Amino acid sequence: MTFVSNLRNRERLVGTWVALSDPAIGEISAHLEFDAVVIDGEHSTNSIETVTEIARAVDAADAAGADESETQTDTGTIVRLSENDSTEIKRVLDAGVDGVMAPMIDTPEDARALVEATRYPPDGVRGVGFGRANEFGLAFPEYVDRANDELVTIAQTETESGLENVEEIVAVDGLDGLFVGPADLSAALGRFGETESDEFLAAVDRILEAGHEVDKPVATLAFEDEEIERWVDRGFDFVLAGVDIDYVKSGGRRAKAAFDDAIAERDE
Repeated sequence: MTFVSNLRNRERLVGTWVALSDPAIGEISAHLEFDAVVIDGEHSTNSIETVTEIARAVDAADAAGADESETQTDTGTIVRLSENDSTEIKRVLDAGVDGVMAPMIDTPEDARALVEATRYPPDGVRGVGFGRANEFGLAFPEYVDRANDELVTIAQTETESGLENVEEIVAVDGLDGLFVGPADLSAALGRFGETESDEFLAAVDRILEAGHEVDKPVATLAFEDEEIERWVDRGFDFVLAGVDIDYVKSGGRRAKAAFDDAIAERDE
């Protein structure tokens, strides 16, 4: 089974979020057997070059792991776009990732445009060209034959309009699932960061119900252990369990606190 098939089957999946531009983070994440890596192209310095290198590093780690295990599922790669733009979508898909996630999807028309941008004609408007995805043309016919069926498209629900239209959005043919953007959605509801508020949780439940009604997965982002458990218990199918920046911060804080405590104990 692949990440894409597991996601579409609504298996419980865990991923990680890559905002820093070092391919080693993607490589380590794949060695840790995360189900997927989301490469942030909206709130980060990632470029098409770093997206390509991170995807390449993940694939290399997957290949190494496959030599050691017959059961390991490859780590998927999804790019969170800077916007729902067909040119950007074309470029990141040509880089060889497994799919895209678009922010600020407010209407079913937005969702249809997203899906069409990921599909080659006649199903969509994706431009045809050589790239890493099709082995720079060496596997071009084979890739074109399967790409429309194998690429993942996820819509972020993070605005009042997106919430109000969520049932119509998730019903769009070819859209694979939804992602709850906790920061933006809580801000849109006038409850920034209050992800335990009744209003935010009611919105979450509506999004979960909309997705599951049409048997599509719903994902979100969590940071703390308690938050990960809460969203799993709430019914999310795919949880991104932290961001690389936060891993560095939290690990650094723990290490420095341990040093400071050791010095304080010695000086007593």
